[in-house]
Amino acid sequence: MPLEAPLGSVTERVDHLNQRYQHHAASAVLKRAMTDPQVGRIAMVSSFGAESVVLLHMVAVVDPTTPVLFIDTQMLFPETLEYQRDVAQKLGLTDVRVIHADADEVAEQDPFGALHLRDTDACCDLRKTRPLEKALSGFDAWITGRKRFQAGSRAALEFFENEEDKRIKVNPLAHWEKQDVQDYLINNRLPKHPLIAQGYPSIGCRPCTSKVKPGEDERAGRWRGSNKEECGIHMVDGKMVRIGAQQ
Repeated sequence: MPLEAPLGSVTERVDHLNQRYQHHAASAVLKRAMTDPQVGRIAMVSSFGAESVVLLHMVAVVDPTTPVLFIDTQMLFPETLEYQRDVAQKLGLTDVRVIHADADEVAEQDPFGALHLRDTDACCDLRKTRPLEKALSGFDAWITGRKRFQAGSRAALEFFENEEDKRIKVNPLAHWEKQDVQDYLINNRLPKHPLIAQGYPSIGCRPCTSKVKPGEDERAGRWRGSNKEECGIHMVDGKMVRIGAQQ
């Protein structure tokens, strides 16, 4: 992890980094991002979901001591919690930090665990966005596994993004296609999330994740029946990303 403080504004650094690394492969972008002084103190954020193991493996190869932030919303599938422990051990990740929402805030705003039934945005904000923001307060950048093919809102995704002038988001797999992910999984013999075989190609909280039918978009099972596409961790112009707004 670099010791030097990053120089310049977030915008200047993001522009410079995208120019420098625009023709690099994913592994090279990741490795350099984890050591480049212009990126600064960096952590990885992982849901330990369907495709998370690919980037977790890449990070572990470069530096298994990298902080990995895992948000346990306390509404996850039991399979996800078990998978998180198994993958961390298998890859030798030594600094996995399990993040929870503030207990007092949950008791006040969602005492019965039913907030998601009337306001999914508020539930995601309480259980994901706010806890992550607090956990990231000591970092200059964070690594995500987002890819352009996953959603229309991600079609122009770059390797480096400006997160509201606060820090940099690093997206090493931005240009990967679905087959690239599968090839990496197979070639490196990585364990798949057990729910994939049960029809869950995209996995989030249990109440807001459903199985996906053949021919449906892989994220169709997330917040099914609503126009919600993102949990709020990934914002566009400071707003929740919604399919209708993007289309």
